[in-house]
Amino acid sequence: MVPLGRVEEDTADQTSRLTGYSLTKEFRRSAYPAPAPGREAPVTDQIPSKLDELIAVTARLRAPGGCPWDAEQTHESLVQYLVEESHELVEAIEVGTRDDLLEELGDVLYQVVFHADLAAHTPGEEFDIQDVAAHMTAKMVGRHPHVFGDRVAHTADDVVNMWDDLKAVEKPGRTSVLEGIPQGMPSLALADKVIGKAQKIGLLDADAPAGIPFEGEDELGSLLLAVVASAKALGLDAERALRSTLRGLQAEIREAEGQDAADAGIIALPSVD
Repeated sequence: MVPLGRVEEDTADQTSRLTGYSLTKEFRRSAYPAPAPGREAPVTDQIPSKLDELIAVTARLRAPGGCPWDAEQTHESLVQYLVEESHELVEAIEVGTRDDLLEELGDVLYQVVFHADLAAHTPGEEFDIQDVAAHMTAKMVGRHPHVFGDRVAHTADDVVNMWDDLKAVEKPGRTSVLEGIPQGMPSLALADKVIGKAQKIGLLDADAPAGIPFEGEDELGSLLLAVVASAKALGLDAERALRSTLRGLQAEIREAEGQDAADAGIIALPSVD
């Protein structure tokens, strides 16, 4: 592993010192990996950036004569590592150091580069990291017309409302506010997302008083922990229970969306007396 305290060291020298493998020699042969079919390789005399080096290392690992483990991976087989690295990044953000954050961002970045290299050599996919970057650039420019266009947004709420309008135009085939919400999210995050979406279209009352009063995240965390502990003591699965309740709530929301606004009414969430 690269010592995090030496980020100023040249990557080629650092890698050579740690592994005996010369990136400099490798890049003299080819600074860039083979592009996806149909894409021409860039022509440049510039010294590769650190990101170029990571892309090339990834391609080398997956190329013939590279690493057998890397070569046999698929998008599906890598999902567990993407989930794990994402959780580690969250932990680094919340309680880690600067070096922890640097390392975990790199691990997540590597997952993106790895999946892009996989796609570049998978029939029917055939896009590479440049396509990923181009797609994201176009998306961000399109989602920020108040920066790159002539729209006006004075507050963060203005921006969020604008995003909702833009998404509706981008995905006209969606028939429910719930479409696009990943159902594999942890149940607490899923509940927050579902409630927020329903509040935006008036099916849940955003101004309703809290069903369970508490002050601050510390008290909320203790309350949630007590609920999970109680569920465990009773032999119940708190995650599954909330997910089941959310399925019912989402069904109710979809049913209300199919009614006239005057008939739909406001859905009542459970409360604790």
